[in-house]
Amino acid sequence: MEQTTINLVQESFEKVKPIASTAADIFYTKLFELDPALKPLFPTDKAGAMVEQGNKLMTMLGAAVAGLSNMDALIPVLKGLGKRHVDYKVEPSHYETVGAALLGTLEAGLGDEFTSEVKEAWTTVYGAMSGVMIEAAY
Repeated sequence: MEQTTINLVQESFEKVKPIASTAADIFYTKLFELDPALKPLFPTDKAGAMVEQGNKLMTMLGAAVAGLSNMDALIPVLKGLGKRHVDYKVEPSHYETVGAALLGTLEAGLGDEFTSEVKEAWTTVYGAMSGVMIEAAY
């Protein structure tokens, strides 16, 4: 992966961090709009469960983005994450929907700073990360 791509993703994610909880809300709203059938895969059994899920999402995404600088260390983590998602009933086709929701979230969160270059960088990075997860899990 090119350093320019990594830099664009890491720099743009820094701008999302201050609005992490809002970004998580946007992400899940977009995800469930794109595929309402995914909603039962997420916890709703207690108050605040989706807030907790959003925190996990943003923490995991932050760690993955930071880890782009050391792919040798990141790949085993992504493989483990992919395998765990099988237990959550995640199917390979869901990754495309998640990617679309992620890009939509970044576009909403970054506004004019979500340039075509940033979009392309995130598309590349998400494609690589989800590819590792899918290959490990299925």
